[in-house]
Amino acid sequence: MEQLIENKLIRADNTFKEWKKVPFEDRQKYIAKAAGILKANSEKYGKIITSEMNKPISQSIAEVEKCALMMNYYADAENILQPEKVESEYHYSEIQYVPKGVILGVMPWNFPFWQVLRFAVPAILAGNTVVLKHASICFGSGNAIEDVLLEAGFPEGVFQNLEIGHRDVKEVLEHNAIAGVSLTGSERAGAEVASIAGQKIKKSLLELGGSDAFIVLDDADLEEAARVGAQARLQNCGQTCVAAKRFIIDEKIEDTFLPKFIEEYKKYVPADPLDKETKIAGMARPDLADDLEKQFRKALEHGAEIIIPLERISDNEFKPGLIRVQPGNPILQEELFGPLGMVMIAKDDHDAVEIANNIPFGLSNSVWTKDSSRQLFFIDNLESGTVNINRMTSSDPRFPFGGTKTSGYGTELSLLALKEFVTPRTIVGN
Repeated sequence: MEQLIENKLIRADNTFKEWKKVPFEDRQKYIAKAAGILKANSEKYGKIITSEMNKPISQSIAEVEKCALMMNYYADAENILQPEKVESEYHYSEIQYVPKGVILGVMPWNFPFWQVLRFAVPAILAGNTVVLKHASICFGSGNAIEDVLLEAGFPEGVFQNLEIGHRDVKEVLEHNAIAGVSLTGSERAGAEVASIAGQKIKKSLLELGGSDAFIVLDDADLEEAARVGAQARLQNCGQTCVAAKRFIIDEKIEDTFLPKFIEEYKKYVPADPLDKETKIAGMARPDLADDLEKQFRKALEHGAEIIIPLERISDNEFKPGLIRVQPGNPILQEELFGPLGMVMIAKDDHDAVEIANNIPFGLSNSVWTKDSSRQLFFIDNLESGTVNINRMTSSDPRFPFGGTKTSGYGTELSLLALKEFVTPRTIVGN
């Protein structure tokens, strides 16, 4: 291991010994100050995001502002980590929540500020320190986040960006200073990191892929479902784990809904990411565009039909595509990370649930119906960490975020996230 990285890990561990003693309310003050810095400079930081991974600038600015919103949520949050008294026959009878130590974050490129801060802020507020392994194209974002936290007054060593590659993760995770790891990324990367953490008996949290269903029933507001559906698939060029990827349409409205949806979908035309009017730009890297093109061909080879062709117009840009897919197509076992959507037709509500659940993933789903009893049927039967009714999936600091099945385990956001990287310690005795 490079001496520079070794020194940073040792610094994180030494800082942890002092940071864990800082009162919860004082940690919150630092978080509030950092939120203010982000909010006041959202365009500056947004440009870093756009320059690194091509997100349209309006979406990049919104990402930074959402980070500030989330941080203010935690800056005002109730301290649920205070010792809990338990009624018993003992004089000492309580549960304490003890921070674990240095937490490694392995984070992706698709939301270079949000993914990092979503994990780091509750971990730090709980008394841990953080080291970050960011995606290789997002070192600028990682360094900017570190600078923001230092400017806000956080002690050196509370948050450090490690400019390391994928191959270095194992050595860092195995280091004695590291107490746990949070990874947002692919199923393959998650399995690899979790296996290392398991061998070293270290806590892991995984936020992995999804193939979310967007279910439109015959009593839905079809205009709104069409408009929101296109946005849900194509926001961030479709490079979102909770993007709508499978549009499951009630057969009774196929002929009515599909033309409306296609019309909305075709409004997304790749343009300059630095133009604030741009709705979709290129993918983050040319190799990711290559991967999507291969998946498109694979789907067609197994019987998928083209509704709108996926048309490549540069090394990383596409005119978004839409395909009709039948159950059993092997493409349904994969995540499509880019501007390609799938349409499936359901005979009835039970068929829609069966289609929605018949994938390895369980991240989020969206259901469009005005009928409350139908809403409850889907709420009770969909296998996912989140169910949205008449809205697209979007994370909210107030609500827990996480998946089931191969979409991972553990919780980010909400007050529950404060307990992910702490040890409940029992104190009993006389």
